[in-house]
Amino acid sequence: MNKTALVTDSTADIPIELQEKYNIHIIPLSVIHGDVEYQEGIDITSENFYDLLNSSDIFPKSSQPSPKDFDDLYSKLLKDHDEVLSIHLSSGLSGTINAAFQSSKNFEDKVTVFDSESISLGIGLQVIEASKKIQEGWNTNEIVDFLSNIKDNIELLFTLDTLEYLYKGGRINKVSNLMGSLLDIKPIVTVKEGKFFPFGKARRQQSALSKIVTSFENFAKEKTPIKLAVAHGKGSKAAKQLKEMLEERIGIKAEIYSTIGPVVGVHTGPGTVGAAILYEE
Repeated sequence: MNKTALVTDSTADIPIELQEKYNIHIIPLSVIHGDVEYQEGIDITSENFYDLLNSSDIFPKSSQPSPKDFDDLYSKLLKDHDEVLSIHLSSGLSGTINAAFQSSKNFEDKVTVFDSESISLGIGLQVIEASKKIQEGWNTNEIVDFLSNIKDNIELLFTLDTLEYLYKGGRINKVSNLMGSLLDIKPIVTVKEGKFFPFGKARRQQSALSKIVTSFENFAKEKTPIKLAVAHGKGSKAAKQLKEMLEERIGIKAEIYSTIGPVVGVHTGPGTVGAAILYEE
């Protein structure tokens, strides 16, 4: 039995086999489609979600867990653990972490909440590294200090098939969406300080993948890459290609190969492909 229980949310896009390997507990966010609410990873899978997205004119919305949801999970975990470390989706993109903070106040000093300032693979890399430190016997304060340092050394880049979903989700304005659609632009996006930022663009997906690989290579000139993660939203062929290119050019194997879940997929849409690399200074 571990002294510290590790919690994250479903937007970390950590495959089930790695959740089990690293003793990671997941609190799900939800997708609301019409009058139906689905809990990510429980009532709806990534495959189901992208099929639904393509077959329906209704645009889904995402919904965060409530403080009560966190209360229930923390209470359950504290029956078998001394404390909980809870790592979540950026506060700049969701109110999930605020709900976790509210709940943590009900448990004295037994729950520590950490803002990853990231999304998807960027969270996943942090959570897995935290799990390793728990196994090594680090205390929570040491792990939080460690995470505060490494989160600034994670580069996350992904290319979208269309800007439509970021626009519908309120992440970009109408003009940007219109121009992207007219020019058939494949945008490359990053997450910095917990928010989406444009990083580059290409006219074809293949060009976008090449730009992502080149960018990671450029980062590697100043820092040493030590962990690699790759994910896609109904874009497995391109993701496998990106994975192979990065493994060859960066020189490390992907520790995470995952599918982008429904909640992130609401904003990125099908055809999204991306990668994250943790660098050591």
